Amino acid sequence: MSNLTFQQQRYLSYAVRWLIALILIFFSIFPVLWILSSSLNPANTLASASLIPQNIGLDNYRQLFTTPETPFLTWIWNSIKISSITTVLSVTITTLAAFAFSRFRFTGRINMLKAILLIQVFPGLLAMIAIFTLMTQFESIIPMFGLDTHAGLILVYLGGAMGVNIWLMKGFFDTIPRAIDESGMVEGASHWQIFSQLILPLMQPILIVVAILTFIGTYGDFILARILLKSTDQYPLMVGLFIFTSGQFSQKWGPFAAGALLGALPIMIVYLVLQDYIVGGLTQGAVKG
Repeated sequence: MSNLTFQQQRYLSYAVRWLIALILIFFSIFPVLWILSSSLNPANTLASASLIPQNIGLDNYRQLFTTPETPFLTWIWNSIKISSITTVLSVTITTLAAFAFSRFRFTGRINMLKAILLIQVFPGLLAMIAIFTLMTQFESIIPMFGLDTHAGLILVYLGGAMGVNIWLMKGFFDTIPRAIDESGMVEGASHWQIFSQLILPLMQPILIVVAILTFIGTYGDFILARILLKSTDQYPLMVGLFIFTSGQFSQKWGPFAAGALLGALPIMIVYLVLQDYIVGGLTQGAVKG
């Protein structure tokens, strides 16, 4: 290396970087290309001999939209609806709770924060039986929030998303100078006016990050939705796609691959539109926290 000129070392450095980048891109895009190949493969299998199958066609995509037993569009709509409502409610409640923990001083504040963090330590799988039993009993009291309802599933999602998001957002609140609150109080603003008009606009990056993480987490959930929902027309996308591979209607890997690709479009669109906010919010949170 010492015998190389500066220009040669520079070219070598670029070559190594490009090589590493191409390897990473290959490992990232290869599964997507394989699923795309399977979705166009009329042989209805994932074990294709090559990425370019013979007799490429759109039969698997047509089957998604024409089979009455597998209402694909209904599943996508259910996923978007559940994820959107959960995201809006979660961000709203989390923001209010984090503001209270950050700006107010009240009895039990520290203990409550520690309890929220401690609860998140235990894996969510440990609570599955308890959640199912609770929702079964809750159904007899308020049927609209019981089993096989989207409202009940959203209620469970809200409980699971609060802990980490509250800590994440509280850390961001703590970085905002209290001088902003004091200046607002001097002008006669209430706590709500300070929160909504002065502090909330500064929280836009972290609000978008929390919203995206919540949306993606609920959109891709399978276990909770599979446990709490029983009707086919109530299924979200992830549970609906499982039907193709569960053996209930025989294993149909072609439609499954096609549905997986189409189902990923909403997440991809959200990420592409808001990717600058994601990077900005995570970076600011890392630096300020």
